[in-house]
Amino acid sequence: MAIQIVMDRSGDSRHHFNADDAQDLARAEQRFYELTNAGFAASVRSGPGQVSQIRSFDPTVKETVFFPRLVGG
Repeated sequence: MAIQIVMDRSGDSRHHFNADDAQDLARAEQRFYELTNAGFAASVRSGPGQVSQIRSFDPTVKETVFFPRLVGG
């Protein structure tokens, strides 16, 4: 079971999906592109204590974390 974690002002929301289920996978892919098109950055673990940003949906990733765009400074 894979998970997409969406960080926002209220904390986070978690969306589990089964990559072997075509409908689950389609919903996860749609969520990925809706979030990234809305300005969220998608990140995956690339090693111990390391993350990498991804720009396209990868159904083999077990955990994707979406961070909102930072505004201001």
